[in-house]
Amino acid sequence: MAPPHTSVDAPHQQGSLAGRMALVVQKFGGTSMGSIERIKNAAARTVAAHLEGHRVVVIVSAMAGETNRLLRLAREVTAVPDAREMDALAATGEQVSSALMAIAIHAQGHRARSFLGHQMKVLTDSAFTKARIKAIDASKVQEALAAGEIVVVAGFQGVDEQGNITTLGRGGSDTSAVAVAAALGADVCEIFTDVDGVYTTDPNVCPTARKIDKISYEEMLELASLGAKVLQIRSVEMAMKYGVPVHVRSSFSSAPGTLVTHEGDLEQVVVTGVAYDKSEARVMLVGVRDQPGVVATIFSALAEHNVSVDMIIQNVSVDARDPGAPVPHTDVTFTVAKSDLTRVRSVIDEIGRDVGAADVRFDEDIAKVSIVGLGMRSHAGVAAKMFRILAEHGINIQAISTSEIKVSCLVATKYTELAVRALHEAFLDGGSS
Repeated sequence: MAPPHTSVDAPHQQGSLAGRMALVVQKFGGTSMGSIERIKNAAARTVAAHLEGHRVVVIVSAMAGETNRLLRLAREVTAVPDAREMDALAATGEQVSSALMAIAIHAQGHRARSFLGHQMKVLTDSAFTKARIKAIDASKVQEALAAGEIVVVAGFQGVDEQGNITTLGRGGSDTSAVAVAAALGADVCEIFTDVDGVYTTDPNVCPTARKIDKISYEEMLELASLGAKVLQIRSVEMAMKYGVPVHVRSSFSSAPGTLVTHEGDLEQVVVTGVAYDKSEARVMLVGVRDQPGVVATIFSALAEHNVSVDMIIQNVSVDARDPGAPVPHTDVTFTVAKSDLTRVRSVIDEIGRDVGAADVRFDEDIAKVSIVGLGMRSHAGVAAKMFRILAEHGINIQAISTSEIKVSCLVATKYTELAVRALHEAFLDGGSS
């Protein structure tokens, strides 16, 4: 009899892999699957884990550039392709790579079986191109593992209640891997990529950046949301929710990577990393009425158009147009993804009229620079030090956003690299806190 249905909230079993047979989920991204030689290399890593006595499930992305090629073909047919058919098209990239990975494992003398999202099955909602996982039926995978096979699962894809193929959004294979690891109660989820771990900042910007051996889920989630590209945000959220240890490693070396784990497993430092993000734009509504309901009107309208907002700032009430007016006015500033700016422009004029705005301004020449660290919870003066460092380098702060373990500042794009290097030197290169 097949094992019962396993949902994503299956209990997770933790522990060391040394000296025992473990269940390991490995995920190989597009770069790691970028050529036949690289697929053979990934297969060899998978076989090596299998030979160590571990049960192995492999999640694969499409070959590098393949998803972009497929989406480009659709847009050559029409500027606005049907979302359902876009998912049916995009999912074929992972179908190819999962079959090739299974074939490569066979060629190395071991048994493997590939599964597509609907065969596993990965049940999602019906939000095409950005579906969310509802449950995973891992019974077929467990049968294959019990038979001694290596299981290969096509990442990024699932199926809804009506049987439609769905995809999880860009970077969704990371989410697939963590979800499968959670459903199976895997001992670890290894994310193989083209870097050898998570760094204190972008090494291409700051030569003194160094690899982090261990990082908490909370810190990784903040870094991912603030521009770090190593892990997809939803995968970190899921790993934190279900307690899945995630090991970020390089496909091209045997060096130890970065373990994403519980806060209690770490020695806390004040600042763990510095992140930056150039993908946002600033929108300012100037001179809106400062009265109850106005801010709700602005952001409800944006939500209706599926626009996500990041930093929000409202100035102190001032009526520069008419100081004697009975209704004071204020400025409301917020940031959105540059990719959403076209949609924002199409609705912001109407929003501005509704709230009495005197002017609407847009600025794409901005960047968000952030520091992240669990130790910020118990150390006073971290934000003040950040502001002082930026001031000493002549960098004007245009907006500020904070959380318990993060401080973000909006600056002009031209100062991004300078800000990152200055903050890294102050907080992570031996500078005192």
